[in-house]
Amino acid sequence: MAYEILNEIDALKDKILSMRPLTQGELERLRDSFVEEYTYNSTAIEGNTLTLYETRLVLEGLTVSGKPLRCHLEAFGHKEAFGFIEENINAEISGRLIRQVHSLVLADRPRDAGIYRRIPVRISGAENTPPDPVMIPELVERLIDDYRNDTSHAIIRAAMFHLKFEGIHPFVDGNGRTGRLILNMSLMKEGYLPVDVKFSDRVKYYDAFSEYYGTGNPEGMINLVAEYELRSLEERVALLTPDS
Repeated sequence: MAYEILNEIDALKDKILSMRPLTQGELERLRDSFVEEYTYNSTAIEGNTLTLYETRLVLEGLTVSGKPLRCHLEAFGHKEAFGFIEENINAEISGRLIRQVHSLVLADRPRDAGIYRRIPVRISGAENTPPDPVMIPELVERLIDDYRNDTSHAIIRAAMFHLKFEGIHPFVDGNGRTGRLILNMSLMKEGYLPVDVKFSDRVKYYDAFSEYYGTGNPEGMINLVAEYELRSLEERVALLTPDS
């Protein structure tokens, strides 16, 4: 990958720390706007049919006529899960925490929520076959240990964790949403902004998994996460820069 982008990301991160901070009200407004778009994109990638506007209504507590209850619960559960990682940002990423996030994500399927899958699965069109259920607890713990011992750049660590987590596919459903939430928790713990993988970029996103599991090359995902982070930081700097 072009490591120059990581230097640019860190320079912007440091620049933001030296600039006039946003007020609490401004931060809450930005956060709410992010959660709306993030929830829309992350659930849409997994097949949710709510539009961005409908997602906003659901997160405000309204019901959208003609849309399944499942779509409502997925959106609300995703919002709750993001709030959970914000509240627990200083906690260690662990198997227990991942299961807690998943239990919120899978609000529409409480019997499967927070429970590692007990059946084998195949991912349509994927380059890899997820491991047998009996191996999941050990593989998740090994992944977490590798993450904790990884000394590479935070963007690389987060992207690698995401690639490997989705390969394990520890749950019956909700792996993508849970994995992207943990990706953001990893970034936020290191002082970076959360990223929003767009529904419109889903092919590029899936191609990054295919590249990794087909050739072992993680650069597609690392670059994707880095580009999103750079864009988020640039937008934040623009907000904090006084009009000339």
